[in-house]
Amino acid sequence: MGARLRVFLTREQDRSLLKLRTADVPQKVKDRAEVIRLNAHGWYVEKIAVHFNWTPQTVKEVLHKWQKLGVEGLWELPGRGVKPKLSEVDIIFFFGRMPKN
Repeated sequence: MGARLRVFLTREQDRSLLKLRTADVPQKVKDRAEVIRLNAHGWYVEKIAVHFNWTPQTVKEVLHKWQKLGVEGLWELPGRGVKPKLSEVDIIFFFGRMPKN
């Protein structure tokens, strides 16, 4: 068995991900945020997969996206149809302000 996949969060990141549970965002985003929090709090990939009725590979993909993209990785990637975007309101909700350029 390989090394366990584990993410680490700052207190601020943990609070921001927790706030997403009550935010007006898609359920998939809420679930992905919770997957990240559970892993950071010590849950193994397999246990999270059972909890959400997902495959372990899906959980790993969510964790890898978080490591690579941060909060942007919680939202759907562009594909066919309407292109979902992280709106200014979402950015302000997560960071408390717009990032400086």
